[in-house]
Amino acid sequence: MTGEYDTDLLLRVPPFPGKRTGGMTGSRPRSTLDRASLSEILEGLRSARVGGTYWARQPILPPAPYIVLRANSTAQAAEMLAQAQRRQDTPGLMLWLPQGIALEEAPEGCVVVLGDADPWHMLSGATALWADGEDEAAFIAAVLGVRLRLFGTERRFAPLAEGGTEALEIIARQLLLEPDWTDPFTGAPCPVERIIGYCAEWRRLIDANRPIAAAFGFGEWKKETVDALLWGGTQAHTAFMPAKPDRLDTLPPDAAVALWKARVPAPFLAACEASPHPVHEVEDGFIRSVGLGADCVPPLSIIVDPVGVHYDPSGPSGLENLLAQHTFAPELLERARQLRALILESRISKYGIDETGPLPRPGGARTHILVTGQVEDDRSVLAGGGDVRGNLDLLRRAREAEPEAFILYKPHPDVLAGHRKGQVPNADALHYADAIVGDQPISALLDMVDGVHVITSLAGFEGLLRGKRVSTHGTPFYAGWGLTTDLGAIPDRRGRQRTLDELVAATLLLYPRYLDPDTGLPCPPEILIERLRSGTRRENTPLVMLRRAQGNLRRLFSGLGLRA
Repeated sequence: MTGEYDTDLLLRVPPFPGKRTGGMTGSRPRSTLDRASLSEILEGLRSARVGGTYWARQPILPPAPYIVLRANSTAQAAEMLAQAQRRQDTPGLMLWLPQGIALEEAPEGCVVVLGDADPWHMLSGATALWADGEDEAAFIAAVLGVRLRLFGTERRFAPLAEGGTEALEIIARQLLLEPDWTDPFTGAPCPVERIIGYCAEWRRLIDANRPIAAAFGFGEWKKETVDALLWGGTQAHTAFMPAKPDRLDTLPPDAAVALWKARVPAPFLAACEASPHPVHEVEDGFIRSVGLGADCVPPLSIIVDPVGVHYDPSGPSGLENLLAQHTFAPELLERARQLRALILESRISKYGIDETGPLPRPGGARTHILVTGQVEDDRSVLAGGGDVRGNLDLLRRAREAEPEAFILYKPHPDVLAGHRKGQVPNADALHYADAIVGDQPISALLDMVDGVHVITSLAGFEGLLRGKRVSTHGTPFYAGWGLTTDLGAIPDRRGRQRTLDELVAATLLLYPRYLDPDTGLPCPPEILIERLRSGTRRENTPLVMLRRAQGNLRRLFSGLGLRA
């Protein structure tokens, strides 16, 4: 059992686009488990619906109830059909055949499916599965409680046809406990429960992507990393298309589209909004990369929201719904607490890792307040900025709220890099601020100050992670849950108290998607943080250097009063 696609393995890594490594077998002795533990493993498998080709397509099913005839040859298919037709009580039939098997004619009313399919989907309305005795679908049927009838001379799964808990547990030990599992991200030995957990997350991601037929607004430099995070399981790659209105006409009428709204022309956006296609809006995640998006450093984390984008308070979003409605399990909250500790220990922020030491407090014993500038024409500012009129207005408001404080102003990195709008002349900024700290890393600043003032900046969320008091002058996603001083308008939809661990669980564990730059597999945030700490990254170095040179030229021309 050395290959991740070995048919002897029930749990396998999906063929994600760009996958580099990620096998899940190795060698180590296994300890025995008691019956209660094995029962819990089987329940985890059943709940996650993983095993077999769970990423494969999900064909239209016949009306339930039906019998699945899962033949592995033309002769076996003919035998199954003949026996089914002789029965008087046979409900609907679905004949499921491997690709390439020829069948002259199926009986009337029999649904025929050729090739790989998601076995959990195929069996979801079945009363029985007729299958070859070597077919792993027999085990999945037994886990689901679907009756079995087995054919053929090889009878690996024969005990399952007799039914009963004991037979299922015997086979489960062979399939789940005898393989020597290794973690696909670290290569270290690991229990099968962790493998089931990884597969469950991959299934959740793939199922969320199944409705998406095409993706628009993605630059070439983003596609390599975004591809796996938008992949719906049945195609070799995500269908990235040019943002032209006529391309929408080529899609099925009910198909969804993934859209990076800020990167598509207004006429195409209008065509999307007028079309019947549901929009899944895509944005950078909250732990993104080492380097700026404006410098064309590709994202290693994205958000895909079919409800509404998280930074627009005019309507709900998937993140807002999680915070308003979700019940967080204790183990998820404990994981959120540990993730927050890992972030603080690793000194990571959205665009990188702070490798500097602690900063001195230039204002002595005075209260220190950090004011973070933003890109003034960024969609988060335009949608959630309220009546704040840019970065200078934010500084003025912060000084009014903190008249005795030592205020440090940090311009946004994209503005400093010369790529985006929002520059405040130093003399104007220093009318309200005591110091400008554009060259200081955000993590070190947040560690040093007592509080943060933002419009909608993610720095406010990062301040909460560090236990700082945070004042919001706009309406960011983390405002309105009882954790911030809210000076902007808060939608009535929020209106409930949440703990910091609940906010972290929703924002960093349940909502975003992460890609491991080493294996090319979707991964948990903890893995991405460890990769970034170790220096592993993905970027087109010549393109990044070109973008940085362009930004330097813009800053030079701006300083001379010219336009680049």
